[in-house]
Amino acid sequence: MTQLTRSLGVVRSTGIGVAAMLGAGVFFVWAPAYELAGSWMLLSLGIAALIATLNALVTTQLAVNTPRSGGIYAFGRHYRGPFIGFVAGWMFLTGKTASVAAISLIAASYVWPEGARLVAAGLLAVGTLVTASGIRQTAWLSLTLATIVAVGLMTLVGFSLTTTPTVPVTALTSPPEPLSVLTAAALMFFAFAGYARMATLAEEVVEPRRTLPRAIGAALVIVLALYALVGWGVSRVLPGYSGEFDTPLRALAPGALPVVVSVLAVVACVGSLLAILAGLSRTALQMGREGDFPRIIGRVSNRTGGPLVAEITVGAVAVVAVLTLDVTGLVAVSGAGVLTYYAIGHWSALAQTREERLVWPVVPVVGLFMCGLLIITLPGESVVVAAVSLLLGAVWFAVAKKFGRQVR
Repeated sequence: MTQLTRSLGVVRSTGIGVAAMLGAGVFFVWAPAYELAGSWMLLSLGIAALIATLNALVTTQLAVNTPRSGGIYAFGRHYRGPFIGFVAGWMFLTGKTASVAAISLIAASYVWPEGARLVAAGLLAVGTLVTASGIRQTAWLSLTLATIVAVGLMTLVGFSLTTTPTVPVTALTSPPEPLSVLTAAALMFFAFAGYARMATLAEEVVEPRRTLPRAIGAALVIVLALYALVGWGVSRVLPGYSGEFDTPLRALAPGALPVVVSVLAVVACVGSLLAILAGLSRTALQMGREGDFPRIIGRVSNRTGGPLVAEITVGAVAVVAVLTLDVTGLVAVSGAGVLTYYAIGHWSALAQTREERLVWPVVPVVGLFMCGLLIITLPGESVVVAAVSLLLGAVWFAVAKKFGRQVR
């Protein structure tokens, strides 16, 4: 069996997109973003939202014209050649593997900080088993979890407006350096990454030209509105927050409500894990099909109808990452890898014909510039890690192609 089954409509596709975004980011990024941007944190959120919107528009344009698994990996190969496509896929796998590791650690920090790594590894194992059971089950579970989290977050923000926070509220910080605002935006982009998850699952979408624009657009609008609400609520209490750095949303929930926040965090992280693991495995599947990875990774299981080998491989690599790296570093590496991935998407869109365009050419131009700008403002260590990963990927590509030619 080589092809995936088209079974995802607008509702389930939107659910996967919302679940992918509405995960660990919203429970984590506010504290490091505030530390960088201070009272300008909401501006950083706006910048991240703008870039997410540009990326979503361009990804939709690419996906409806190339509806196959792999997302920008497939689009890059189609419009810019095998090597550029490989770089997109490699950096997506780098960035999103860091994402799922960070997500699981964030969830674990809300549950059992002392044993966070073990809890995180367990969450990844469970997530891998669920995604391996089939995309339909993954989609419905993602939609259910995303709904629970959205309602819970709105309730928390509403409650915080009628309750005096137990943490002291201090004066807002002085305006930070512009570079700090951009660095905070790059970190906050971690909370948005996932709106175009359906592009990586396009081969399993019914009527992709109709479904993908609606699903990607709906998911982005839902999450933009919710993040604006949560960001505003958190900005009221975060200046004086004295709790754990990794659990800033507890500032919204005095008294016994932190337990509710912990439950929401775990539910959100599980939903996000499922959506991202599904996207990672489909990208790895397509890379296996094209010979960029071992061919066995490109196989589709007759039993589950999904890329079982790719799913297990992705889960195993994520477990290794979660046992060896810290959460802030993982978030930064995720940003560098994913922003590189989307930058290639914008560059690929510039090669599309007039008939294929859904947006003006200026949109991918601005998106490419903004992605590059945020990459260079990320912490230096994360950029170095991303660069090393890119170099290793280029070596892998050269060796794989040479070995492939020798085999033939």
